[in-house]
Amino acid sequence: MESIPYDKRSGKIWFNGKTVDWADANIHILNHGLHYASCVFEGERVYEGEIFKLEEHTERLFYSAKRMGINVPYSQLDINKACKQIVNVQKVQNGYVRPFIWRGSEMMAISAQKNKIHVAIATWEWGSYFDPKLKLNGIKLNISNWRRPAPNTIPWDTKAAGLYMICTLSKHEAEAKGFTDSLMLDHEGNIAEATGANIFFKSKNGELHTPTPDSFLDGITRREVIKIAKSKGIKVIERKIKPEEMKEFTGCFLTGTAAEVTPVSQISNYSFKVCELIKELNQTYQILVRKKSAA
Repeated sequence: MESIPYDKRSGKIWFNGKTVDWADANIHILNHGLHYASCVFEGERVYEGEIFKLEEHTERLFYSAKRMGINVPYSQLDINKACKQIVNVQKVQNGYVRPFIWRGSEMMAISAQKNKIHVAIATWEWGSYFDPKLKLNGIKLNISNWRRPAPNTIPWDTKAAGLYMICTLSKHEAEAKGFTDSLMLDHEGNIAEATGANIFFKSKNGELHTPTPDSFLDGITRREVIKIAKSKGIKVIERKIKPEEMKEFTGCFLTGTAAEVTPVSQISNYSFKVCELIKELNQTYQILVRKKSAA
């Protein structure tokens, strides 16, 4: 399925309150979301037909919209129902949901006060974000030259389209060099995250260290993994982490809705082991998402 271009797929998309044919879910080329990145979105996982942490994702979607000055013409309850509806219509069992909100085409300038707000939700079957073989042995990251901007320069705590431009640039550069993904530093040169996932490190004494999310998203999966770790008696330390500290860590993994729990075997010249602690966290997370879905 993943080899089919997204504009060539079949089925239905929830579009401004209606389910429309996939091919008919179109917008005009002169829309503000495309030209000025006035668009916010979410990424959600479906496990055995149910969306994991749907309410939390919808709450963050509305928070992102508010931060971007976008008044959503639906309630959070409406969007929750619509997400469930389109998953059922598409008969998605294990896949992905993409709700997104953007400004339309009434005005084409920096100001967009009169633009209509559009909302759409698409869903499709989708497997692992990273190649399963790579994920088993740990993926490899380079270190991007692009940095997460200072928190007073962007709405950093949102999932807004424009914030991902440097992520695409970073991932393309990484792939061109033979890496799977890229580590991004923050504006001060500290470790921040990967291009679309949070990052954790395992110390020699079994503690987990993870960057303080003060210029990038505190991911929903990140928070769940921290809960899992603490329930197992693992100490989790959130702090500023310098790149040179990576030589002291023995393990590393990424967390995210798409990435789930993905081991990392290498970042630039630093190597890590896919240890039992990381495997156990992944196994517990996989049980959790399916248990929650069945509840």
